[in-house]
Amino acid sequence: MTQEQLQECIDECLRCVQACNYCYKSCLEEESVDMMKDCIRLDRECADICAFTAQALTQHSTYSTELCRLCADACERCGNECSKHHHSAHCQKCAEACFRCAEVCRKMIA
Repeated sequence: MTQEQLQECIDECLRCVQACNYCYKSCLEEESVDMMKDCIRLDRECADICAFTAQALTQHSTYSTELCRLCADACERCGNECSKHHHSAHCQKCAEACFRCAEVCRKMIA
């Protein structure tokens, strides 16, 4: 992997953290929070995994491949859940960030 690929993955992970955190906060403010439980849970998990992956990549961890695989899976799940909530712009933006991050992480493990 090149330094540019590494930096792109770190950047996408951090963008995904921001999108998931915003989505999480916004979902908690929805009228029917109960309907958003899965979205909220996946937002938190995805943000945490993305943050850890970005940190590990900056350290050139020996687990980078495994972490990128886990991160891609978490982003895919979160993106799929968020994309179900068409009524919420924050969910749609989060889904986009998640799918982008998943794509970049998969490039890292290819």
